[in-house]
Amino acid sequence: MYISLKSILIGILCFLFLPSLSAQLRQQYILDKDWEFRLDKADTAWEKVSIPHTWNAQDGTTPKYFRGVGEYRYLLYISPEMLKKRAFLRFEAVSQVAEVSVNGQNIGTHRGGFNAFCFEITDRLKKGSNLIEVKVSNSEEEYIAPLEGDFTVFGGIYRPVSLLLLPEVCITPLDFASSGIYIRQKTNSERSHLSIQTKVDSGGKKTNSKLIVRTSLFDAKDELVGRQSTQESADEENALSFINTFDVEDPILWDGRKSPHLYRVFVEIMKGNTVLDTLSQYTGLRYCSIDAQKGFLLNGKSYKIKGVNRHQDRIDKGWAISREDQLQDMEIIKEIGANGIRLAHYPHADFFYSLCDREGMLVWAEIPLVGKARSDAASEENIKLQLKELIRQKFNHPSIFCWSLFNELSRGDVKALVEELNDLAHAEDPDRYTVAAANIENRPENKVTDIMAYNTYPGWYWGEPSTMRSSLGHWNRLVGEKGIAVSEYGAGANVWHHWQSDRKVPKADGIFHPEEWQAIVHEENYQAIASSPFVWGSFVWNMFDFASASRMEGDMPGMNDKGLVTYDRKIKKDAFYYYQSLWSEAPVVHITSKRDIARNNSVTRIKVYSNCDHLVLKVNGKDCGAPVKNDNIYIWENVTLKKGENEINVSGDRNQVKQADRCKWIVL
Repeated sequence: MYISLKSILIGILCFLFLPSLSAQLRQQYILDKDWEFRLDKADTAWEKVSIPHTWNAQDGTTPKYFRGVGEYRYLLYISPEMLKKRAFLRFEAVSQVAEVSVNGQNIGTHRGGFNAFCFEITDRLKKGSNLIEVKVSNSEEEYIAPLEGDFTVFGGIYRPVSLLLLPEVCITPLDFASSGIYIRQKTNSERSHLSIQTKVDSGGKKTNSKLIVRTSLFDAKDELVGRQSTQESADEENALSFINTFDVEDPILWDGRKSPHLYRVFVEIMKGNTVLDTLSQYTGLRYCSIDAQKGFLLNGKSYKIKGVNRHQDRIDKGWAISREDQLQDMEIIKEIGANGIRLAHYPHADFFYSLCDREGMLVWAEIPLVGKARSDAASEENIKLQLKELIRQKFNHPSIFCWSLFNELSRGDVKALVEELNDLAHAEDPDRYTVAAANIENRPENKVTDIMAYNTYPGWYWGEPSTMRSSLGHWNRLVGEKGIAVSEYGAGANVWHHWQSDRKVPKADGIFHPEEWQAIVHEENYQAIASSPFVWGSFVWNMFDFASASRMEGDMPGMNDKGLVTYDRKIKKDAFYYYQSLWSEAPVVHITSKRDIARNNSVTRIKVYSNCDHLVLKVNGKDCGAPVKNDNIYIWENVTLKKGENEINVSGDRNQVKQADRCKWIVL
């Protein structure tokens, strides 16, 4: 059968166009439609699927979700014209072992569920129909991280697959499936020094002495800033390496949410005056540091990270999400007013890092070394591979300020492994911090990385929410008072669970997870974080509810309900609006407990989150007077409701923009 292919231009952002020459020299075909799939079980028939795809979209929130083998096949039509190019098959991610064959011949195996991989298939293709087969396994493997974790490991080809048709001499796609271009910078407010390395695959021909790499730098208006060329190269990992350098005077800085200015680096491979290959990458010029007293500094100015954690899965889709899904996630994160994102607990889609570049989000990027590590050679080599792939594939994203090496390691002597990972990260990228997230004090590996962060849950797994303040001071002392971040904190909440007067701490592993308690935990936790100058950043756990198949709590089996937004992205919990009132410039007025419609008592407390002035609360048209204010929390005590239906209205204004909220409660 004939499979039509959808051609797109290569670019780090799908919405930015490259010069037309790129379309002539290299093409990228997204292989998304008309795949066939079956589980590797007896009597399982082939079914038509589209990529991205996971076989756990429906059972990923059940304890016995399928972890095993699935098979994919695709019939690829190749024209005679296409055979004139070199052909590469690139998978952005497969969970978590992929064995790939073309026309019955094995072309390679990749182990690891989150990074891209690329194989050359030039010699395997023929004119007409070509059969691509991919055998995929998400079975638990003792040597592939994550070895454990509080999240579902969805199986399948859950990110895009591409056919790349490139010139014989090309910017290599085979350097750990990276772009083949690496942009390093040394930047301050007056000058930025750029060193741009390009790795070229000459197709085995001895043409390196005649090759020229010309690199051009354009600003966000696509105006030429500078251009450099070099013929000098060095052999490096089966490729020729060329370096061009620039000094940019008075650079326009990538300045976080305020001004995320992106430059475009355009690389051309030339032989004489003939252009052989081209590729663009985007970068932002910025510098950051962490000071024990001043906290996080972006471009020399204080910039406390107000962050959230994100898992990538969604209801009825698992990890097989679309670009539209990712755009929606970003819009919700922007809406809350965050300026940083911890992409936990693994590498996320390249498109999402590109969104972070464009939107000015600082990113904590992470490998899936979660909970448990093994000291055998196979396990250590695999996690090193995953780290190297992450760094090379995401190297050019200005949003990334650190590489995270582990999360909550709790068993065994793994300091030596973490030291090796730390050395590897610095060798691959000398310009970014290494970081880790710990939850057990005094473990040896906690002192390895450049900076340190801690996962702590006062008010949920232990203690009262108010103990966050003393906990922060304790963790900071453990690192020699160098400053810390809070990489996780929060509490669970089911939006249909409520209480009206009780303040007893609910059981974290229990059925009842009232939305009101989650809000209290975040209020008291974040007040401690915001008032502690040595805390350079914090990341709410979690932005969205996510699948965790082993959990049975909160009346939502298979779900971690600590999100500020529900799994389907449809309901923002009260705690969402608490942060929005603190972080967002937009006017916010939100009545808490609006979903708790049935009221037991006629006398109640009303709590509102707002960043507005002149708040007025009216119940059944009657002004309730002045509230008690604590930061952006407004409380009216002892408000009297009437029997039956009551209408609650609150209004205020911010910068002369009026904002209001309303709800109805019924006294039984």
